[in-house]
Amino acid sequence: MRLIIIEDNEKLGKSLKRGLEQEGYAVDLALDGEEGWRMLLAGREEYSIAILDLTLPKIDGITLCRSIRKEGVGIPVIMLTARDSVEDRILGLDSGADDYLVKPFSLDELLARLRACLRRPRETLPGALKLGDLVLDPAAARVSRAGTEIKLTLKEFRLLEYFMRHPGQVLTKEQIINCLWDFDFDAGSNVVEAHMKNLRKKVDSGYAETLFETVRGVGYRLKA
Repeated sequence: MRLIIIEDNEKLGKSLKRGLEQEGYAVDLALDGEEGWRMLLAGREEYSIAILDLTLPKIDGITLCRSIRKEGVGIPVIMLTARDSVEDRILGLDSGADDYLVKPFSLDELLARLRACLRRPRETLPGALKLGDLVLDPAAARVSRAGTEIKLTLKEFRLLEYFMRHPGQVLTKEQIINCLWDFDFDAGSNVVEAHMKNLRKKVDSGYAETLFETVRGVGYRLKA
């Protein structure tokens, strides 16, 4: 999942970005409301969730959240703030935020809020994703094929989840990068190819039917 953090406290923003990346998320960071708005509009099809501060420079969090909803960007929004009054929480939620987290907070609490928001997306998604004998359970972070558990790294897990949410579709390298890596990723590197090689080996090795295929010159497909 690709996330965006819009937080003017650079130290906090970078700390959150680092912590979330260690959990397997791709994370972009904007340090003011204007920059965050531009990034959101540019990546509206790639972002799964937005985390934004209430008191942002240039465009404040309430205005930004309202603009997100007015523009029809349907991703969940978690609002961060040092204000903990009932009135402030109501204002944040009424502006279109899905959740409200008061500073200071722990990374574990933010992760729990993220998981909760992602369990209730705007469109209904199945709990466990199944494709033939391949099963991926997002909540338990578990993958199995024919009843045998497959051990994946966090990035491999996110990559497989992306393919299983788009069965039968050819996904290009650019689409994969946009979904799973941040803006600073070097698109000229072979990291995507390396991850795909490892993932295919773990998912297909030892089975008569291979699920992944390469569409030469285009990308990769997980057979439906």
